[in-house]
Amino acid sequence: MQSLLNKKIVLGISGGIAAYKSAELARLLMQEGASVQVVMTEAAQQFVTPVTMQALTGKPVFTSQWDSSIPNNMAHIELSRAADAILIAPASADLMAKISLGLADDLLTTLCLARDCPLLLAPAMNRQMWDHPATQRSAQRLLSDGVSLLGPASGFQACGETGMGRMLEPAEICEQLVAFFQKKILLGKRVLITAGPTFEAIDPVRGITNRSSGKMGFAIARAALEAGAQVHLIAGPCELETPLLAAGNITRTNVVSAREMHAATMNSIDCDIFFAVAAVADWGIAKPAKEKIKRQGKQAPHLEFVANPDILLDVAKSVKSKNSKPRPYCVGFAAESTDLTKHADEKRRRKGIPMIVGNIGPDTFGSDLNQLLIIDESGSKKIAQAEKLELARKLIQLVAKKI
Repeated sequence: MQSLLNKKIVLGISGGIAAYKSAELARLLMQEGASVQVVMTEAAQQFVTPVTMQALTGKPVFTSQWDSSIPNNMAHIELSRAADAILIAPASADLMAKISLGLADDLLTTLCLARDCPLLLAPAMNRQMWDHPATQRSAQRLLSDGVSLLGPASGFQACGETGMGRMLEPAEICEQLVAFFQKKILLGKRVLITAGPTFEAIDPVRGITNRSSGKMGFAIARAALEAGAQVHLIAGPCELETPLLAAGNITRTNVVSAREMHAATMNSIDCDIFFAVAAVADWGIAKPAKEKIKRQGKQAPHLEFVANPDILLDVAKSVKSKNSKPRPYCVGFAAESTDLTKHADEKRRRKGIPMIVGNIGPDTFGSDLNQLLIIDESGSKKIAQAEKLELARKLIQLVAKKI
């Protein structure tokens, strides 16, 4: 999946040690299908050479506003008009100050002033430079002018200090740019998502769980963030990182058992959309042992099961949420070993929800690929096999139309 296919990106590089990361960023942008045109300041060339960037992008690198290779000798106009976005990484404190004040004394700053496309900056500087009131004023002016700031992050810096000001990693910046281009069809909406497995304790070291990786639920969380939603992700035990986007707003609650997930969900149903993606255990152990159960020859321990609460059913039955708004639009998920359409639709009707999504991939659990079967009151439709993030974006589009 190339999320930036046919996008024309001007990659600006200003002076700073983080410029070495720009080479990897250019490569990642191109892997996502983008056409990358690099523009470098004089200071940037002290850290990485134009030859390097030209070799990676296959395009001549522009460094001077007096470049005569442009027929009309107006590189600042020609480059900005052809671009879908200008991304500057790293963006130094000096560059941020100039752009925020409308100063233009080289090609990159002139390009930003003459642009006819979105501008995104990835700040990179020493922690004291970032914290300085002048830099913070620059950041606020840029934000008020509609410029997007990607980062910075906190971490170990080239100067040997640790703190805020470190440039985001190339993969993070690439993700942020991909998200920027997604339509904000859920702007202002609140989305609640359960993801991953649950773990039902037998004793302090053993338990019953399932093969769910949480990848589909986390993909939906990211797609909802990209669409502008405020997201609450309730995650069972899994090793996935929380999706984080520059303009996103996400809360993550980690739980272990089905009952913990039920409690967290019922405390958070003041939302517009609920995606019940988690593979929740239908049964738990009635009386988990307080100490590890010792093996006694060939005799197996007797386990007494008790039904866990039905999260999706309880959310669907809650006529009103805490602020007296209508119940959320509920989207359930179903994983069946046989007769997926029949069993999934029966589940949808039984729980009284408008939509259910069936997993029909050959090896859904743990895979990065999946196929979906969407079932609602109008019938069913398949979404062909694709990466889970791509499927999540398509699902978000369908639900957005419904609400």
